Amino acid sequence: MQAIDQKRNKNVGSLALLGVLLVFIAVILVLMAVHSPTFFRLNNLINVLVQTSIIGILAIGMCVVMLGGGIDLSMPSVVAFSGIVGALVMRDSQNIYLGAVAMLFCGACFGGLNGFAVAWLKMAPFVVTLASMTILGGASVWITKSASITGYPYEFEDLFLTDFAGIPVSVWIFFLLIIISALMCSSMPFGRAVKAIGFNPKAAFISRLPVNKILCLTYVVSGAMAGITAILLVARLGSASANLASDSLLLDVISACVIGRVSIYGGIGNPLNAAIGALFVTLISNVMNQFGVSYYASLVIKGFIIIAFVYLDKAIRKQQS
Repeated sequence: MQAIDQKRNKNVGSLALLGVLLVFIAVILVLMAVHSPTFFRLNNLINVLVQTSIIGILAIGMCVVMLGGGIDLSMPSVVAFSGIVGALVMRDSQNIYLGAVAMLFCGACFGGLNGFAVAWLKMAPFVVTLASMTILGGASVWITKSASITGYPYEFEDLFLTDFAGIPVSVWIFFLLIIISALMCSSMPFGRAVKAIGFNPKAAFISRLPVNKILCLTYVVSGAMAGITAILLVARLGSASANLASDSLLLDVISACVIGRVSIYGGIGNPLNAAIGALFVTLISNVMNQFGVSYYASLVIKGFIIIAFVYLDKAIRKQQS
Protein backbone atom coordinates (compact mmCIF):
# COMPACT_ATOMS: atom_id res chain seq x y z
CA MET A 1 0.00 0.00 0.00
CA GLN A 2 2.86 2.34 0.84
CA ALA A 3 4.54 1.58 -2.49
CA ILE A 4 1.31 2.45 -4.32
CA ASP A 5 1.09 5.77 -2.44
CA GLN A 6 4.71 6.58 -3.30
CA LYS A 7 4.09 5.83 -6.96
CA ARG A 8 0.93 7.97 -6.91
CA ASN A 9 2.84 10.86 -5.29
CA LYS A 10 5.62 10.53 -7.85
CA ASN A 11 3.13 10.70 -10.72
CA VAL A 12 1.38 13.70 -9.15
CA GLY A 13 4.73 15.49 -8.81
CA SER A 14 5.66 14.78 -12.43
CA LEU A 15 2.27 16.02 -13.63
CA ALA A 16 2.60 19.14 -11.45
CA LEU A 17 5.96 20.11 -12.94
CA LEU A 18 4.75 19.24 -16.44
CA GLY A 19 1.71 21.45 -15.81
CA VAL A 20 3.94 24.34 -14.76
CA LEU A 21 6.00 23.85 -17.91
CA LEU A 22 2.93 23.84 -20.15
CA VAL A 23 1.64 27.00 -18.43
CA PHE A 24 4.98 28.70 -19.14
CA ILE A 25 4.75 27.63 -22.80
CA ALA A 26 1.18 28.99 -22.99
CA VAL A 27 2.32 32.34 -21.51
CA ILE A 28 5.15 32.53 -24.05
CA LEU A 29 2.74 31.86 -26.92
CA VAL A 30 0.37 34.59 -25.66
CA LEU A 31 3.26 37.07 -25.43
CA MET A 32 4.30 36.23 -28.98
CA ALA A 33 0.72 36.60 -30.22
CA VAL A 34 0.59 40.12 -28.75
CA HIS A 35 4.09 41.28 -29.60
CA SER A 36 4.65 39.52 -32.92
CA PRO A 37 1.54 38.07 -34.61
CA THR A 38 3.70 36.84 -37.54
CA PHE A 39 5.19 34.31 -35.11
CA PHE A 40 2.20 32.05 -35.75
CA ARG A 41 2.69 31.88 -39.48
CA LEU A 42 3.09 28.29 -40.67
CA ASN A 43 6.63 28.78 -41.96
CA ASN A 44 7.81 30.22 -38.65
CA LEU A 45 6.15 27.46 -36.62
CA ILE A 46 7.85 24.83 -38.79
CA ASN A 47 11.14 26.66 -38.28
CA VAL A 48 10.60 26.47 -34.50
CA LEU A 49 10.05 22.72 -34.81
CA VAL A 50 13.25 22.35 -36.86
CA GLN A 51 15.23 24.23 -34.20
CA THR A 52 13.57 22.14 -31.49
CA SER A 53 14.49 18.91 -33.30
CA ILE A 54 18.22 19.70 -33.10
CA ILE A 55 18.12 20.42 -29.37
CA GLY A 56 15.57 17.67 -28.76
CA ILE A 57 17.52 14.84 -30.40
CA LEU A 58 20.58 15.71 -28.32
CA ALA A 59 18.37 16.03 -25.22
CA ILE A 60 17.10 12.48 -25.79
CA GLY A 61 20.69 11.21 -25.75
CA MET A 62 21.55 13.31 -22.71
CA CYS A 63 18.41 12.06 -20.95
CA VAL A 64 19.47 8.42 -21.36
CA VAL A 65 22.92 9.19 -19.94
CA MET A 66 21.49 11.19 -17.03
CA LEU A 67 19.04 8.38 -16.22
CA GLY A 68 22.10 6.20 -15.62
CA GLY A 69 23.60 8.77 -13.28
CA GLY A 70 26.06 10.29 -15.76
CA ILE A 71 26.43 13.35 -17.96
CA ASP A 72 27.89 13.92 -21.42
CA LEU A 73 29.54 17.31 -21.92
CA SER A 74 31.18 16.23 -25.19
CA MET A 75 28.01 16.12 -27.31
CA PRO A 76 28.54 19.39 -29.27
CA SER A 77 32.17 18.43 -29.99
CA VAL A 78 31.09 14.94 -31.08
CA VAL A 79 28.51 16.56 -33.39
CA ALA A 80 31.17 18.79 -34.99
CA PHE A 81 33.81 16.05 -35.34
CA SER A 82 31.31 13.49 -36.70
CA GLY A 83 30.06 16.04 -39.21
CA ILE A 84 33.61 16.76 -40.38
CA VAL A 85 34.44 13.06 -40.76
CA GLY A 86 31.22 12.39 -42.66
CA ALA A 87 31.70 15.41 -44.94
CA LEU A 88 35.27 14.32 -45.76
CA VAL A 89 34.06 10.79 -46.52
CA MET A 90 31.33 12.14 -48.81
CA ARG A 91 33.72 14.54 -50.54
CA ASP A 92 36.25 11.82 -51.28
CA SER A 93 33.81 9.00 -52.11
CA GLN A 94 30.93 11.09 -53.53
CA ASN A 95 28.63 8.67 -51.70
CA ILE A 96 26.07 10.39 -49.47
CA TYR A 97 24.93 7.20 -47.73
CA LEU A 98 28.50 6.30 -46.79
CA GLY A 99 28.92 9.78 -45.34
CA ALA A 100 25.75 9.54 -43.27
CA VAL A 101 26.78 6.14 -41.91
CA ALA A 102 30.23 7.54 -41.11
CA MET A 103 28.70 10.35 -39.02
CA LEU A 104 26.45 7.95 -37.11
CA PHE A 105 29.26 5.41 -36.61
CA CYS A 106 31.74 8.09 -35.53
CA GLY A 107 29.33 9.50 -32.95
CA ALA A 108 28.50 6.07 -31.53
CA CYS A 109 32.20 5.13 -31.33
CA PHE A 110 33.17 8.23 -29.38
CA GLY A 111 30.17 7.67 -27.13
CA GLY A 112 31.42 4.13 -26.59
CA LEU A 113 34.89 5.40 -25.65
CA ASN A 114 33.35 7.74 -23.09
CA GLY A 115 31.22 4.88 -21.78
CA PHE A 116 34.21 2.56 -21.50
CA ALA A 117 36.15 5.13 -19.47
CA VAL A 118 33.18 5.75 -17.17
CA ALA A 119 31.98 2.14 -16.76
CA TRP A 120 35.12 0.03 -16.76
CA LEU A 121 37.86 2.51 -15.88
CA LYS A 122 35.64 4.04 -13.16
CA MET A 123 36.43 7.61 -14.20
CA ALA A 124 34.11 10.51 -13.34
CA PRO A 125 31.67 11.23 -16.22
CA PHE A 126 32.21 14.98 -15.87
CA VAL A 127 35.99 14.66 -16.25
CA VAL A 128 35.87 12.08 -19.05
CA THR A 129 33.39 13.94 -21.23
CA LEU A 130 35.05 17.29 -20.54
CA ALA A 131 38.36 15.82 -21.74
CA SER A 132 36.61 14.37 -24.82
CA MET A 133 35.08 17.76 -25.54
CA THR A 134 38.52 19.38 -25.44
CA ILE A 135 40.21 16.67 -27.53
CA LEU A 136 37.55 16.57 -30.23
CA GLY A 137 37.26 20.35 -30.32
CA GLY A 138 40.98 20.68 -30.92
CA ALA A 139 41.01 17.82 -33.44
CA SER A 140 38.17 19.43 -35.40
CA VAL A 141 40.06 22.71 -35.77
CA TRP A 142 43.31 20.87 -36.58
CA ILE A 143 41.76 18.69 -39.31
CA THR A 144 39.80 21.49 -40.98
CA LYS A 145 42.39 24.24 -40.35
CA SER A 146 39.40 26.40 -39.34
CA ALA A 147 37.88 26.04 -42.82
CA SER A 148 34.52 24.62 -43.85
CA ILE A 149 34.31 21.23 -45.57
CA THR A 150 32.29 21.33 -48.79
CA GLY A 151 32.38 19.62 -52.17
CA TYR A 152 30.16 16.67 -51.33
CA PRO A 153 27.11 15.78 -53.48
CA TYR A 154 24.13 18.12 -53.25
CA GLU A 155 21.89 15.05 -53.06
CA PHE A 156 22.80 14.83 -49.37
CA GLU A 157 21.09 18.13 -48.68
CA ASP A 158 18.16 17.22 -50.91
CA LEU A 159 17.65 13.96 -49.00
CA PHE A 160 17.71 15.35 -45.45
CA LEU A 161 16.04 18.71 -46.20
CA THR A 162 13.05 17.23 -47.97
CA ASP A 163 9.51 17.68 -46.64
CA PHE A 164 6.93 15.01 -45.98
CA ALA A 165 3.33 16.17 -45.60
CA GLY A 166 4.68 19.72 -45.36
CA ILE A 167 6.94 18.93 -42.41
CA PRO A 168 10.77 18.65 -42.78
CA VAL A 169 12.28 15.19 -42.45
CA SER A 170 14.36 16.33 -39.46
CA VAL A 171 11.15 16.90 -37.48
CA TRP A 172 9.82 13.47 -38.44
CA ILE A 173 13.12 11.90 -37.31
CA PHE A 174 12.77 13.79 -34.02
CA PHE A 175 9.22 12.51 -33.49
CA LEU A 176 10.29 8.95 -34.30
CA LEU A 177 13.18 9.11 -31.83
CA ILE A 178 10.85 10.44 -29.13
CA ILE A 179 8.54 7.45 -29.57
CA ILE A 180 11.37 4.90 -29.66
CA SER A 181 13.24 6.35 -26.68
CA ALA A 182 10.08 6.81 -24.59
CA LEU A 183 9.10 3.18 -25.16
CA MET A 184 12.65 2.05 -24.47
CA CYS A 185 12.85 3.87 -21.14
CA SER A 186 9.37 2.93 -19.93
CA SER A 187 8.66 -0.55 -21.26
CA MET A 188 11.88 -2.27 -22.32
CA PRO A 189 14.35 -4.10 -20.05
CA PHE A 190 17.23 -1.81 -21.07
CA GLY A 191 15.38 1.34 -20.00
CA ARG A 192 14.29 -0.14 -16.69
CA ALA A 193 17.85 -1.33 -16.04
CA VAL A 194 19.26 2.14 -16.77
CA LYS A 195 16.84 3.71 -14.27
CA ALA A 196 17.67 1.06 -11.67
CA ILE A 197 21.41 1.72 -12.06
CA GLY A 198 20.93 5.48 -11.88
CA PHE A 199 18.73 5.21 -8.80
CA ASN A 200 20.96 2.77 -6.89
CA PRO A 201 24.01 1.31 -8.68
CA LYS A 202 25.00 -0.96 -5.76
CA ALA A 203 21.54 -2.52 -5.59
CA ALA A 204 21.57 -2.97 -9.37
CA PHE A 205 24.93 -4.76 -9.14
CA ILE A 206 23.67 -7.04 -6.36
CA SER A 207 20.64 -7.81 -8.56
CA ARG A 208 23.11 -9.13 -11.17
CA LEU A 209 22.43 -6.44 -13.73
CA PRO A 210 25.35 -5.96 -16.17
CA VAL A 211 26.01 -2.47 -14.79
CA ASN A 212 29.18 -1.69 -16.76
CA LYS A 213 27.72 -2.84 -20.08
CA ILE A 214 24.51 -0.87 -19.62
CA LEU A 215 26.32 2.29 -18.53
CA CYS A 216 28.57 2.06 -21.59
CA LEU A 217 25.54 1.63 -23.85
CA THR A 218 23.95 4.82 -22.48
CA TYR A 219 26.94 6.77 -23.80
CA VAL A 220 26.75 4.90 -27.11
CA VAL A 221 23.13 6.08 -27.40
CA SER A 222 24.24 9.62 -26.58
CA GLY A 223 26.97 9.48 -29.22
CA ALA A 224 24.53 8.07 -31.79
CA MET A 225 22.15 10.98 -31.13
CA ALA A 226 25.09 13.34 -31.70
CA GLY A 227 25.83 11.54 -34.99
CA ILE A 228 22.21 11.92 -36.15
CA THR A 229 22.32 15.60 -35.21
CA ALA A 230 25.53 15.99 -37.23
CA ILE A 231 23.77 14.56 -40.30
CA LEU A 232 20.89 17.02 -39.97
CA LEU A 233 23.12 20.05 -39.28
CA VAL A 234 25.51 19.35 -42.17
CA ALA A 235 22.52 19.02 -44.51
CA ARG A 236 20.92 22.17 -43.11
CA LEU A 237 24.04 24.37 -43.18
CA GLY A 238 25.53 23.00 -46.40
CA SER A 239 28.97 22.42 -44.91
CA ALA A 240 30.83 20.96 -41.96
CA SER A 241 33.23 22.85 -39.72
CA ALA A 242 34.63 22.96 -36.20
CA ASN A 243 31.83 25.41 -35.34
CA LEU A 244 29.06 23.09 -36.54
CA ALA A 245 27.62 22.96 -33.00
CA SER A 246 27.97 26.06 -30.84
CA ASP A 247 29.08 25.96 -27.20
CA SER A 248 25.69 27.32 -26.11
CA LEU A 249 24.05 24.21 -27.55
CA LEU A 250 25.26 22.20 -24.54
CA LEU A 251 23.53 24.63 -22.19
CA ASP A 252 20.31 24.32 -24.19
CA VAL A 253 20.46 20.51 -24.10
CA ILE A 254 21.08 20.33 -20.35
CA SER A 255 18.38 22.96 -19.82
CA ALA A 256 15.90 20.88 -21.81
CA CYS A 257 16.61 17.83 -19.64
CA VAL A 258 16.48 19.70 -16.34
CA ILE A 259 13.30 21.56 -17.30
CA GLY A 260 11.83 18.20 -18.40
CA ARG A 261 12.49 16.87 -14.89
CA VAL A 262 15.33 14.52 -15.74
CA SER A 263 17.18 14.13 -12.45
CA ILE A 264 20.84 15.14 -12.44
CA TYR A 265 21.36 12.39 -9.85
CA GLY A 266 20.02 9.60 -12.08
CA GLY A 267 17.13 7.19 -12.03
CA ILE A 268 14.29 9.62 -12.79
CA GLY A 269 13.25 11.10 -16.10
CA ASN A 270 11.60 10.53 -19.45
CA PRO A 271 12.76 11.39 -23.00
CA LEU A 272 9.29 12.75 -23.81
CA ASN A 273 9.59 15.33 -21.03
CA ALA A 274 13.10 16.19 -22.23
CA ALA A 275 11.65 16.81 -25.71
CA ILE A 276 9.01 19.12 -24.22
CA GLY A 277 11.84 20.88 -22.38
CA ALA A 278 13.62 21.32 -25.72
CA LEU A 279 10.51 23.00 -27.13
CA PHE A 280 10.40 25.30 -24.10
CA VAL A 281 14.08 26.26 -24.51
CA THR A 282 13.58 26.95 -28.22
CA LEU A 283 10.54 29.15 -27.52
CA ILE A 284 12.49 31.06 -24.84
CA SER A 285 15.30 31.71 -27.34
CA ASN A 286 12.82 32.89 -29.96
CA VAL A 287 11.07 35.19 -27.51
CA MET A 288 14.34 36.78 -26.43
CA ASN A 289 15.35 37.28 -30.06
CA GLN A 290 11.99 38.92 -30.81
CA PHE A 291 12.37 41.28 -27.83
CA GLY A 292 15.96 42.17 -28.78
CA VAL A 293 17.64 40.56 -25.77
CA SER A 294 21.40 40.24 -26.30
CA TYR A 295 23.05 36.82 -26.62
CA TYR A 296 24.91 37.11 -23.31
CA ALA A 297 21.83 38.33 -21.45
CA SER A 298 19.94 35.32 -22.84
CA LEU A 299 22.56 33.01 -21.32
CA VAL A 300 21.99 34.65 -17.93
CA ILE A 301 18.23 34.22 -18.24
CA LYS A 302 18.56 30.57 -19.25
CA GLY A 303 20.84 29.97 -16.27
CA PHE A 304 18.25 31.40 -13.88
CA ILE A 305 15.53 29.30 -15.52
CA ILE A 306 17.57 26.14 -14.88
CA ILE A 307 18.05 27.12 -11.22
CA ALA A 308 14.31 27.84 -10.85
CA PHE A 309 13.26 24.47 -12.28
CA VAL A 310 15.85 22.56 -10.24
CA TYR A 311 14.56 24.28 -7.09
CA LEU A 312 10.93 23.58 -8.05
CA ASP A 313 11.72 19.93 -8.74
CA LYS A 314 13.57 19.61 -5.44
CA ALA A 315 10.64 21.18 -3.56
CA ILE A 316 8.19 18.75 -5.17
CA ARG A 317 10.38 15.76 -4.30
CA LYS A 318 10.76 16.98 -0.72
CA GLN A 319 6.99 17.31 -0.38
CA GLN A 320 6.51 13.80 -1.79
CA SER A 321 8.97 12.29 0.70
